[in-house]
Amino acid sequence: MDGYYSRRVIMFVVFAFAAINRGYGQESTTLVPAIITFGDSVVDVGNNDYLPTIFKANYPPCSCLEVLLKLFLLAAETLGFTTYPPAYLSPEASGKNLLIGANFASAGSGYDDKASMVNHAITLTQQLEYFKEYQAKLAKVAGSTKSASIIKDALYVLSAGSSDFLQNYYVNPLLNHAYTPDQYGSFLIDTFTNFVKNLYGLGARKIGVTSLPPLGCVPLARTLFGYHEKGCISRFNTDAQQFNKKLNAAAANLQKQHPGLKIVVFNIFKALYDIVNFPLTMVLLKQQKDVVEREQ
Repeated sequence: MDGYYSRRVIMFVVFAFAAINRGYGQESTTLVPAIITFGDSVVDVGNNDYLPTIFKANYPPCSCLEVLLKLFLLAAETLGFTTYPPAYLSPEASGKNLLIGANFASAGSGYDDKASMVNHAITLTQQLEYFKEYQAKLAKVAGSTKSASIIKDALYVLSAGSSDFLQNYYVNPLLNHAYTPDQYGSFLIDTFTNFVKNLYGLGARKIGVTSLPPLGCVPLARTLFGYHEKGCISRFNTDAQQFNKKLNAAAANLQKQHPGLKIVVFNIFKALYDIVNFPLTMVLLKQQKDVVEREQ
């Protein structure tokens, strides 16, 4: 992805981070003390390298899903971090490295635990258990008072849902005959809601969750299901948009129901859709921006 395109999404993510981070210690060199990440291949920084699964995240970005990992890592730099929170299953996740957070994400994981188990990925339920372990380890390293402060002020990132549809619902005839995409999406939203409630109960107060990307534009979807139409698969994109509406509503309700909770949905759908479908427009915008910068 062109650096200009990347920066557009990065800046959106950073502004969203800032929206849920007002009030953190002004003398800190980072906008948050730690970043704690849950989810799927979009944000997996290596946990699956320690699992017997075919889904790995140790390859260069090559699709609109995988490139998001690079964007989040760059966003971490923008937030002031000089290194990234380590994959929790890696040897690096120990000692003082735990002070800046941890990454529990696993490629092939999602809101649907059963699908995650089929993919031999770390389920969200297990990721939450790992987070509990992390809290205990952090307390030993930092002490109970400082660790409690880190947990409270940390930024929590959740990215899930794409694998649930692309690697489960659309390829499972039993599932997609039993449930409509809207019904399956509602099931995933219920899981999301319960996950956030549990995370809140463990101390999280600042949560950012990614929306679904334009699923119909993902190369995997276009390869497997796009033989009847050129470009993106419109019905998959419609499914993603319906899910995103439910996600926004659920996030708003959670924030109302839980005192002190700040939760923001990173709406990545439109940014990625525009990049895939209007590359010429994006190039012209970049050229216009370059001209303006040269004239300043």
